[in-house]
Amino acid sequence: MKKLSIKIKGTILSVLILLFMLFVWHLATTPKKVSAPTVSASTSEYEALMGNSSGANSMDSVPKSGFPTLTQMGQTFAKQLSHPFYDNGPNDKGVGIQLAYSLGRVGLGFFLAVLIALPFGFVIGMSPLIYQAFNPFIQIFKPISPLAWMPIALYTIKDSSISGIFVIFICSIWPMLLNTAFGVANVRKELINVTKTLEVSPLRKAFLVILPAAAPTILTGMRISMGIAWLVIVAAEMLVGGTGIGYFLWNEWNNLALSSVIFAILMIGFVGMILDVIFAELQKAVSYAD
Repeated sequence: MKKLSIKIKGTILSVLILLFMLFVWHLATTPKKVSAPTVSASTSEYEALMGNSSGANSMDSVPKSGFPTLTQMGQTFAKQLSHPFYDNGPNDKGVGIQLAYSLGRVGLGFFLAVLIALPFGFVIGMSPLIYQAFNPFIQIFKPISPLAWMPIALYTIKDSSISGIFVIFICSIWPMLLNTAFGVANVRKELINVTKTLEVSPLRKAFLVILPAAAPTILTGMRISMGIAWLVIVAAEMLVGGTGIGYFLWNEWNNLALSSVIFAILMIGFVGMILDVIFAELQKAVSYAD
């Protein structure tokens, strides 16, 4: 009951913070009225010919900043979300298609990382000797920015889309590998001793004892990897272009559509939140009850 009360209060506080942020945005972007400067008769005639009939003493609306107003943002959201899957050519696709491309690349790169990181993490977690042998290489390659691999990927693979998948693979593998090894290596010794007493086969021990015990730590690594992968794919798509939410964001910036840029940023955050919530629920499912 106490946790529920805290959750409700937290939700209310979040809504209030959001309303305050929107109010500040509204104040910062609402156009203000200023007096137009005195102009000559010739200038007034020119403005009349150009369709500008404002007088010398009229009040003009001037935006306080270059950011779009809440009304403009609402129009952008309505426009983008009303037809998210339209396809009018290479440089004009809906945000739904762009997100699908990005999620597809992230999903494939992440899946390939799982295929390598989990079994190898099991091996080095169960063998201190193998861990010590591979640890120097892990420590060297782990801090390298995933985008640093992009030139090599483009040169060897010669395909921008596959290169993006490779970058996701590279950035996803290290957190999963290290968390898997840590989780396996720190399984309670009592459980391992029981398997020895019962003469459980190595395969059964791995799947029925070690995997369930290490699952929360493994899921933590997968959660971290997914967060990094979603972060990296945006930057990778901005570099290689073509399709994806990163390319969509960069293309809208080149078109000077600032409201669409902000829309893309918010969509990236929203999708990232959903992915994190999914892995958080998986963590709860495999964690031991308090």
